[in-house]
Amino acid sequence: MIDPSCRRSYRLLLLCALVLLPSLVLGDCTCDAAGGQRNKREALKYKVGAIVAILLAGAAGVCIPLLGKVVPAVSPDKDVFFLVKAFAAGVILSTGLIHVLPDAFDHLTSPCLDQNPWGKFPFAGFVAMLSAIGTLMVDTYATSYYTRSHFSKARPAGDGDEENAAAGEDHDGHLHMHTHATHGHAHGSAYQDQELGSSDLLRHRVVSQVLELGIVVHSVIIGISLGTSGSAKTVKPLMAALTFHQFFEGMGLGGCITQAKFKARATVIMALFFSLTTPAGIAIGIGISDTYDESSPRALIVEGVLNAASAGILVYMALVDLLAADFMSAKVQGDGRLQLLCNCFLLLGAGLMSFLAKWA
Repeated sequence: MIDPSCRRSYRLLLLCALVLLPSLVLGDCTCDAAGGQRNKREALKYKVGAIVAILLAGAAGVCIPLLGKVVPAVSPDKDVFFLVKAFAAGVILSTGLIHVLPDAFDHLTSPCLDQNPWGKFPFAGFVAMLSAIGTLMVDTYATSYYTRSHFSKARPAGDGDEENAAAGEDHDGHLHMHTHATHGHAHGSAYQDQELGSSDLLRHRVVSQVLELGIVVHSVIIGISLGTSGSAKTVKPLMAALTFHQFFEGMGLGGCITQAKFKARATVIMALFFSLTTPAGIAIGIGISDTYDESSPRALIVEGVLNAASAGILVYMALVDLLAADFMSAKVQGDGRLQLLCNCFLLLGAGLMSFLAKWA
């Protein structure tokens, strides 16, 4: 089980991201923003439509992998599940490299910022690198901590005493000792299999929580960006692109949550949090649209740094925890047809998400 104190800290961090971000990006100093005819009333109608469409798409995407008990075809031990995860991993990888990271570079190299230091060092790439390394550290330390904590409680304390007592009661000679040794070997193998399964489960739980953190960070930002836009021409393509974006990302996250085998309450909370994050960001953006200045230095720096950090998390999770883990698994390695299909679905997911960059 995940340490309750760690779970509370994780939820507090996500809540802070939602509450504090709007106050951080309110502009106090402006740079001349690009002009253009704005129709806020018309844009507001599309923003409300975007909240509904993105909410439904995100909920549908994250729930599809969670239906394994109802629809056996998408359960974690079926080929379809691996194909869905490969497709979603391609979407997440493309999101980090094609959508989020370029936005970070645009923000942190804006002419609205001082050339010293922002124009003299690639801060976006630097922050993304530190974020990926930080994710690796959190990933490894959290997994090792939970593994040690779990096995120190789960390991039977009387194994050694039981074996010694059985050996002391031997009155039948070699035959009894041979039988006991065989039983001990079988017992040890079963316990090792149980340890391996528990270790994988803990790993999946860490992966799902870290992945959701990375998705939530950039979801808040893109939601606020859509909510503060005053042009219907900008909102309409963003609405369509983000609807598909949330659906595909939800499939990837839902696959990780399924493998983590959380209790029903925790599963529902994680699915709801993902589904509500971008709509909440849009609502926040609508609320602060009159005072928000996307060209102010403070807004550019905050959004740029958070986008870069989110990109680092998403790229690491897609390559290491989703693709490498599944593509190197015994099931995929032992089935040439499944391996080929996984590669095709990976390219399809990355390609479709890259194509959406034309509008978002």
